Amino acid sequence: MSETAAPSLVEILNLVRSGEATTRQEIERESELGRAVVADRLGTLADLGLIDESELGTATGGRAPRLVRFASDRGCILVATLDQTAIGVGIADLGGKLLMEHHEDSDLTQPIGVICDRLIALFRWILERYAAGSELWAISISVPGVVPDRGDSPFQLATPAILPGWEKFPFVENLVSVFDAPVWMRSSVETMTMGELHAGAGIGHRTMLYVKVGKRIGAGLVTDGELYRGAQGAVGLIGSVPVFNSERSGTLEAMAGSDQVAREGRAVADNGTSPILAEHLRRNGEVTANDVANAAHMGDGAAIDILSQSGRLIGQVVATIANMLNPEIIVLSGSIGQSNDILLASAREAIYGASHPLVSRDLQIIRSQMGSSAGLVGSAIVATEGLFAPAMLRDWIMAGKPQAHHLLQQMKDRIARDAPSRAQLTRPPDT
Repeated sequence: MSETAAPSLVEILNLVRSGEATTRQEIERESELGRAVVADRLGTLADLGLIDESELGTATGGRAPRLVRFASDRGCILVATLDQTAIGVGIADLGGKLLMEHHEDSDLTQPIGVICDRLIALFRWILERYAAGSELWAISISVPGVVPDRGDSPFQLATPAILPGWEKFPFVENLVSVFDAPVWMRSSVETMTMGELHAGAGIGHRTMLYVKVGKRIGAGLVTDGELYRGAQGAVGLIGSVPVFNSERSGTLEAMAGSDQVAREGRAVADNGTSPILAEHLRRNGEVTANDVANAAHMGDGAAIDILSQSGRLIGQVVATIANMLNPEIIVLSGSIGQSNDILLASAREAIYGASHPLVSRDLQIIRSQMGSSAGLVGSAIVATEGLFAPAMLRDWIMAGKPQAHHLLQQMKDRIARDAPSRAQLTRPPDT
């Protein structure tokens, strides 16, 4: 088939994939293409294994139409979340549906080569056990840092300088070399926002503010149903906003993040203000932010005060953003925000109290429904949106799989040329 057919193939596939058209008649109406052209393009898409017409729909006075379905099992997507203390991996279909997930403790301060080797091992295990012969089409990774939006490629062509040492290690290049698939990367707050939008509390909403509370505090913004990334992919760095209470001032992260919650928990454990945390410290030798949250859940007054103060400070900053953006819903996530209602209630009170009546009138403020799955689901959505973006899809659709994309081919050629120098770079140091 001629390359001139690619635009209509792209249009029809995305109509089917998005659910905007589920029969030939609907495709003809939505695409404004003739019956013969639609039939021809559907035949091509069926030959490529991208659609299925084996199911009959409901008859409405005549013969039942054949339903045109996207073949989401045609390929699979490997997804991962790299956090400060944990790594999560999973596999999704081409519709972005997460099919399985696995989480384990990890330390992101380890050498990047160690993390890369572990991720590759986990991905290989998933493919062997869960892929069931499905072709790998993409890899999508959530990372705890801003991923610059270069705008010159639909996927990562090189390893971004997200964390110290990453710019000197071929992380993305290693994944491409081993798995022969394009790689996407987004910040953890972006992927969690996407996961919540498509599979959690954000379903049915067009405007959402997602707030992640942890060691770092960040926010993701959805406008008109789309993730807003800004000029450099650095949207939502609210942890850097200055705040103050009656005693001191600092950034929101320094004043209300999980590290500060843990420090204040240790202080009330040391001085005996919190009997529960004092006993926990005696038994375990440390106090974490989650320990403070658990103590608050048990009614410990000092722990409740710590979380309430954190929630109020977060709420003050979020209220300012809400007054500017007028979201339908605000979702609070993070272990200390989801383990009990105290931080959420304090943040909610501060947001409602400082918001304009028109902003707060119908505003919902709730906790995340996704937990640790949000980043994996969001990573899968990032990959599906990237794979089937018209500009990306036009490049590979005639071949039937994204490995044919010319930029991926160029990247693999460059990786092969740089293999000797990469081997020197990734070789363990002499002992």
